[in-house]
Amino acid sequence: MSNLLSSIVFRKRDQRKNTILLQIDTPNEIGEDKFIQIGGTRQWISMRGENRNNPILFLVHGGPASSYSIFQSLLRSWEKYFTIVQWDQPGAGKTFGLNGTETGKLTFDRIIGDGIEVVEYVRAELGQQKVILVGSSVGSLIGIRMAHRRPDLFHAYVGTDQNSPDPEYVGYHLVLDALREAGDKKGLELVKKMGPNPEHWNQKDFDKRNQHVVKTVKNVPNMITDLILPAMLSSPIHTIRDIMDYFKGMSYSSEQLFQEMIDGLDEIDALVVPLFIFQGDSDIVTPTATAKAYFDKIKAPHKEFVLIRQAGHLACFARPNQFLEELLTKVLIHVKQERNIDIAQ
Repeated sequence: MSNLLSSIVFRKRDQRKNTILLQIDTPNEIGEDKFIQIGGTRQWISMRGENRNNPILFLVHGGPASSYSIFQSLLRSWEKYFTIVQWDQPGAGKTFGLNGTETGKLTFDRIIGDGIEVVEYVRAELGQQKVILVGSSVGSLIGIRMAHRRPDLFHAYVGTDQNSPDPEYVGYHLVLDALREAGDKKGLELVKKMGPNPEHWNQKDFDKRNQHVVKTVKNVPNMITDLILPAMLSSPIHTIRDIMDYFKGMSYSSEQLFQEMIDGLDEIDALVVPLFIFQGDSDIVTPTATAKAYFDKIKAPHKEFVLIRQAGHLACFARPNQFLEELLTKVLIHVKQERNIDIAQ
């Protein structure tokens, strides 16, 4: 039975199991899901961890509007070491479910500003000066700009599924090769029709392209059928209505943000905080080769590039244990040494 079919059949059972898994029973725990006032609208956040004095890890989801709150159970082991903060951005998930089309006009600048406001709220709530920022996929476009705009708020920036400049169209040729090798004639025809220049793409074709592309990489979790949909169906904090809002929010947000995402934001060529990129070794959606080329180019006071083994796109959910290991041995140790954090054991 496939992961997706199993998730549909055993939805209630899996939700009960995850409800138990997500219980935290420690003296200084934190486990809050709530709406807060951000940027003039009510927006949903969660703060979870076994010790509220642990370092804060702020996870910026991708999409546009692909909320990662569905993955709480996969990150349960992280909560021993971090307070994990998740945020459904304007137009995404539970935030879109509450506000609907009253969300208003979406721009990356608005989302970046709102993200900074969430971080300031969380700092005050938990009594800490800085957080570790993790930006994933489209969230890496947001996260790296948050770190660039307000470095005083962040111990370090960790990019994963890092969206990167690709002036030589390396990603286009990698996709063509992968589709040829997989024998996907329809996907190959679509990608050739779209061409190498993202400025000529549209949202509908881009979504179809990614559906073809993720199927070409074997022996790694498929981001849609193995990760997103099973997590969504087994999440105990997501009702059927929440799932409907999830997809409505993605449609609403993509219509407004796709062109800005494709046209490209101002490239960030330097950070004043430590930079880490943890990239799936088989990521073809945000190609590992282009992420490494960007990493080599960008300047930072300290930087490290790590491959997440046997992972494609959404590497932190495909291989959460290795990702946690890298956070602990690379980022957390570095932060402790460089910034003198008192890490609760």
